[in-house]
Amino acid sequence: MLTFLMRRVAWSVVVLLFASLLTFFIGYKVPADPARMIAGPNATAETVRSISHQLGLDQPFYVQYGRFLGHAAQGDLGRSYKTEQQVLPTILQRFPYTLALALGGLAFEVLIGASVGLLAAGTKLRVVDGLASTFVLLTLAVPSFWLGIILLYVFGFKYPILPLGGAEAGPISLLLPALTLGLSGAGYYARMGRASLLEVMGEDYIRTARAKGVSPGRVMLKHAFKNALRPLITMTALDLGVLLGGALIIEQVFGWPGIGTLAWQAVQNIDLPMIMGTVLFSALCIVVANIIVDVVYSWVDPRITV
Repeated sequence: MLTFLMRRVAWSVVVLLFASLLTFFIGYKVPADPARMIAGPNATAETVRSISHQLGLDQPFYVQYGRFLGHAAQGDLGRSYKTEQQVLPTILQRFPYTLALALGGLAFEVLIGASVGLLAAGTKLRVVDGLASTFVLLTLAVPSFWLGIILLYVFGFKYPILPLGGAEAGPISLLLPALTLGLSGAGYYARMGRASLLEVMGEDYIRTARAKGVSPGRVMLKHAFKNALRPLITMTALDLGVLLGGALIIEQVFGWPGIGTLAWQAVQNIDLPMIMGTVLFSALCIVVANIIVDVVYSWVDPRITV
């Protein structure tokens, strides 16, 4: 296990380095001058050159990137060009909002999606399976921003029982964005849950249990459901890693002050330090989630070794 973790950590460092290099290179090649944006449209050329020199923007790419890596290794992701605030504290300030949205959305995804999928596979009623298939098609076909707008119109405008956006109203503000996020991904869990349970129901140990006279309900609850949930565990951990990096579209629709919104604002302002910070943070969440998936999956299924 220790050797596996060391290999994964080493590989994660490589992934983070590649993500940072690619993002930094794209930012470096963007045909815009951050120094000009900081100085303002009326600044003189001398002022722009002075700011560019102070920020090190007049140095070669490899020098700028090397300096960034050196500071990043010490936990310093620089200062925002737009707000002049430290990047890492700003990201950490937004992280609780993203964490709440990710956990809430994931809870809706799993509860709704897995329930629909397992119910469709576990029942012999064709109407139930048909309704489940319709649910999957609708949730996968409707874009998340359209779903968010519909829910906002119904529950925020037509029947104003929930806030229209933002986080000022407290925990109740989380309900609509989390539900939108959950419904957008529930179709994947429903499809995976249905396919997984149907596969498990054809296994030899299920037929053996039935041959021994075990009741259908006990076979389903004790043997089938438990094993059918294993692939969903992998999906859940990976989804959490991605969502912790910021659900950009959902955050924009609902004005949610998370990391996704922060990243989008950074892109609009060509704020390279903030872009680099949000990308690295998102990549870190994903690689950590992958490591957790492998460890948890090996614990859930002893047949798998790491």
